[in-house]
Amino acid sequence: MDGVSSLELEIRRLIAAAGPMPVVQYVSLCLTHPVHGYYITRDPLGASGDFTTAPEVSQMFGELLGLWAAAVWETMGSPENVRLIELGPGRGTMMRDALRAINVASGFRKAIVVHLVEISPALEKAQRETLGKSSVVLHWHRALHEVPPGPAIILANEFIDALPVNQMIRQADGWHERVVTLNAAGNVVFGASANAVANFERVLPRTLRAAPIGSIYEWRSDNIAFEIGRRVSDNGAALIIDYGHSKSDVGDTLQAVGRHAFAHVLMTPGGLDVTAHVDFEALAAAAESMGSAVHGPIDQSELLRRLGIVARAAVLKEAALPEKRPEIEAALARLTNQERTGMGRLFKAIGLADPKLGPLPGFAPE
Repeated sequence: MDGVSSLELEIRRLIAAAGPMPVVQYVSLCLTHPVHGYYITRDPLGASGDFTTAPEVSQMFGELLGLWAAAVWETMGSPENVRLIELGPGRGTMMRDALRAINVASGFRKAIVVHLVEISPALEKAQRETLGKSSVVLHWHRALHEVPPGPAIILANEFIDALPVNQMIRQADGWHERVVTLNAAGNVVFGASANAVANFERVLPRTLRAAPIGSIYEWRSDNIAFEIGRRVSDNGAALIIDYGHSKSDVGDTLQAVGRHAFAHVLMTPGGLDVTAHVDFEALAAAAESMGSAVHGPIDQSELLRRLGIVARAAVLKEAALPEKRPEIEAALARLTNQERTGMGRLFKAIGLADPKLGPLPGFAPE
């Protein structure tokens, strides 16, 4: 069929055979189908891809996170062997910049073994090319639980938002699971499960139990927040940066992006990046339940400024050719933009750590 992706044909067949498909299953297929999944088949980053992440905007982002990790290592008691873990490392740009920055912290540099958690063969190849000349020991894994136990520092930038999200929609008789189904013409459309989910209100935050009819509630059932909380609760720490909301709320945040523009979520399955906003309150609660202390969330702009991005930009401008200085200034502005849809405000940062470590760098009020 012209204009219909191979994955959409498979999704249509699955729905025709088994009935409406939960949104979480649809998103999972779009992103990680073993043959046609978005992250399996391509490198989506940069000007020639579908979106640009903070590490691709400027080297300052990765440098500051590397120095953050070095400072956290000192608060951990400077263990001789520490796992520096990145979840969803993109092209390896952030880790490359972080490793360059921590050359000034020779003790930390000697102590780390880098573990990269990546499901995309295309991106793993890019990471190996980017980091191939690094002198540190590098390991790749498909999941966090594959990383050996021990003291760990975890970095995750725009990782949680890419995890498949569940959706429920409130109707007159209660909350129904939002599904993907077929209309009379055989096209893929959104719908709702036939029956309400019994007692679903009991698992909702109290503030959302009186949500009006038509409201959509989202949550992630992936165990990654619990796993991070468990890993860092014993002499470890994590820094998670992503776009989302500080407090749990209703609302449909499911979105698709292609060629740096928004598109309909049901268009071209497997050909678009499909994400949803991170619920930082729910993430924090999951990590806290595993013994982790929670720091933040705070705006990305606030974190980067506290970590010294303005001073770092000044140093780079001083060393740069005159014609390159406006690029550095533009990157600083983009990363710290506090307008409603600016990266500095839309993106939030949250720290998770062993409670014994006390305030984490960048989260303690100045």
